[in-house]
Amino acid sequence: MKKILCLYTLMIAVFFSAVITPEIAQAEEPKITADAAVLIDAETGQVMYAKKADKRRSPASLTKIMTVILALEMGDLNDVVTVSKKAQNVYIGSQIYLKAGEEIKLGELVKAALMFSANDSTVAIAEHVGLSHDNFVRLMNQKALALGLVETNFVNTNGYSVPNHHSTAYELAVLTRYALQNPTFAKWVGTKEATVHWEGDRTKDIRTTNRLLRNDYPGVNGVKTGTTARAGNCLIASATRSGQQLIAVVLHSRNRYKDASKMLEYGFKEFQEQKVIEKGQVLGEVNVLEGVSQHVRLLAADDIVLKLPEDCDKVQLKKHIPGDLTAPVKKAQKAGYVSVMFNDRELKTVPLITEEKVKEQGKLQKIWQDLTKS
Repeated sequence: MKKILCLYTLMIAVFFSAVITPEIAQAEEPKITADAAVLIDAETGQVMYAKKADKRRSPASLTKIMTVILALEMGDLNDVVTVSKKAQNVYIGSQIYLKAGEEIKLGELVKAALMFSANDSTVAIAEHVGLSHDNFVRLMNQKALALGLVETNFVNTNGYSVPNHHSTAYELAVLTRYALQNPTFAKWVGTKEATVHWEGDRTKDIRTTNRLLRNDYPGVNGVKTGTTARAGNCLIASATRSGQQLIAVVLHSRNRYKDASKMLEYGFKEFQEQKVIEKGQVLGEVNVLEGVSQHVRLLAADDIVLKLPEDCDKVQLKKHIPGDLTAPVKKAQKAGYVSVMFNDRELKTVPLITEEKVKEQGKLQKIWQDLTKS
């Protein structure tokens, strides 16, 4: 049995009991240049590292992750798109130089947006899938809310820095985790080189803008770069090793590739599977009113196993107990729950259950208790 992480600082919702905790050597976190960053586990969403991860920032072309996932979910990649003048007139940043009136399949536009970060392709995507650019942006924001991205708001499809166009490192990680579940998205963000085909003879060779992918960083399989003057150099990087996939987000970085690789190495090397709570572990007690016993101990209803640094002082247990119980109390009766917190974020919860049953007091016992109180 893996050893249980013991002696945490306990934050208790209804009552507080001090727990003495030893000084523990903490695994050294990566030192990065990014203004905001986060590292999460792609399978569980567990946050492994965070730096101002909830602060609103300009996401630059990381915006295109939402643009593309909507195109994949709402459109048909074999649809032939007729390029508009609006798409042709996009002239800032990366482009595939679309021309008004020419035809190209939606799937080719998706490829160009994800790999080459083509700004004109996102406008063409939006007008085809959403019937208009502005309507598509409304759909982007609706999708953001559906995913729980409450600090995210889009004004355009490509990430131009304008007022009220913002997200956070954490919410971009959540979005990317969702998007990577789409096989087409995962394919193109993990592809180094490809060719964009128009209807007819026109083609354009493109290569990923992600240098981690181009330089074969160990396990890398995505995802997306973004750069504007306001947003700075941004990157979302994904890598998989030994069956574990991690997602690193860095915003406004002086060295985005080094920052991301440091975070990924930290996640892969420092985090190990550990049993935080064991089923049946005593995690407190609760008062019982009108019972033959005045208290009953509370036990964890199940194990909690998480990936954490081997020596870590950032794990906390937060107890949520509804208040006193009134007899009769059944054995294994639910009485609140415990949240496991890491880096001030809830990772998992486990129900609390009573250790034993507590019978209701008899009439004589109640009379005697009332007399002793008076």
